[in-house]
Amino acid sequence: MRRVTATDWTALLAADTRHVWHPYGPIPAAVPPRPVVGARGVRLELDGGRELIDGMSSWWCAIHGYRHPVLDAAVTGQLGRMAHVMFGGLTHEPGIRLAQRLVELSPAGLEHVFLCDSGSVSIEVAIKMALQFQRAAGRPGRTRLLSLRGGYHGDTFGAMALCDPVGGMHQLFTGVLPAHVFADRPPRGVDAPVDEAYLAHIDALVARHAHELAAVVVEPVLQGAGGMHPYAPAYLRRLRELCDEHGLLLLADEIATGFGRTGALFGCDHAGIAPDILTVGKALTGGYMTLAAALCTTRVAEGISGGEGGALMHGPTFMANPLACATALASLDLLERPAREGGTEWRRAVPAIETALRDGLAPARELPGVADVRVLGAVGVVQLDHPVDVAAATAAAIAQGVWLRPFRDLVYTMPPYVCEPYDVDRIAAGVVAAAAAG
Repeated sequence: MRRVTATDWTALLAADTRHVWHPYGPIPAAVPPRPVVGARGVRLELDGGRELIDGMSSWWCAIHGYRHPVLDAAVTGQLGRMAHVMFGGLTHEPGIRLAQRLVELSPAGLEHVFLCDSGSVSIEVAIKMALQFQRAAGRPGRTRLLSLRGGYHGDTFGAMALCDPVGGMHQLFTGVLPAHVFADRPPRGVDAPVDEAYLAHIDALVARHAHELAAVVVEPVLQGAGGMHPYAPAYLRRLRELCDEHGLLLLADEIATGFGRTGALFGCDHAGIAPDILTVGKALTGGYMTLAAALCTTRVAEGISGGEGGALMHGPTFMANPLACATALASLDLLERPAREGGTEWRRAVPAIETALRDGLAPARELPGVADVRVLGAVGVVQLDHPVDVAAATAAAIAQGVWLRPFRDLVYTMPPYVCEPYDVDRIAAGVVAAAAAG
């Protein structure tokens, strides 16, 4: 890897300040970004040689770490054959094999796969599936969706409309986005006793709006960017029952929760249910490139295909990109492969991370300003009783040798699954230090 000199970085960072818009930020960035020149394993190399353990898995996707030899080989091997070809009227082996693999791994009944560019796009496709299905079933008036407050489903317009319209990141667009129906946020805690009043609330809400609803949309057992909020699988089971009772589809957004992050392969597995439509993304390629998918049942696929238009009305230019599909196949193989064979072995890795995070984050409970500490699978969260001072919290984590990205009132981590025990211990120390500083 050619190093960029300090002089180069002086000019480049000046250009970054003038021209580059970073996520959820102003121009110029409120907190100057740190320049990264390389990454290997679970560590990022900054300009100047300093290394930081990546406690974010690059926004939850780099589950196998960086420069993994199996994933590198998948990319270079596919590149020697073809980098891309349109999926309209053509097909290719990586796309077919990936669809087969996703069907094998996903909850029972999901037999059909639409390969997308990104997680947000997979949500857009899933919304279209639900609306087209209801229209084909003779229920064209079912054009609204039921979502949960505290949820987050992406940054495109259809996905934004499903995010919490009051406390969410997209409330600026209220009045422009479609107005959907929102249930209260589920009571917190995967193991918390079931709240009968909440069950009555969702029962009544679905019954009142069933005539206009196409689907119920949920992040199974863990709401991600809307607050890192875990909830009991019992509520997911009741929503499945309500969808069946009222002729609605259940749409499970597993973009953040899929592929082992919560301690089960999919969040739906905690509840023992299968949705009608499921979306995946983020960790699908191990963080190497953008790819997502929307899966559905045969009932949904046949309904759409036999309805008005005779097709699902979507078709991304980079749909089923062969490079991304080949990498995703290698990433899914690594998930199951034993560590002694160079794999990630998530069933061993995720519980070990969960235990280490529970121990390592426990001291945060004694800090002033901490409202809650919670851990689920390979997710650790310290919630403050005030907005995080992002600059101070980030600096404190970096002082511990850890990269974190706090937001709102949360300092959290989603480590790569390949972290060694001492890596997780250092990440936990970084979270505690960031919470103390923020």
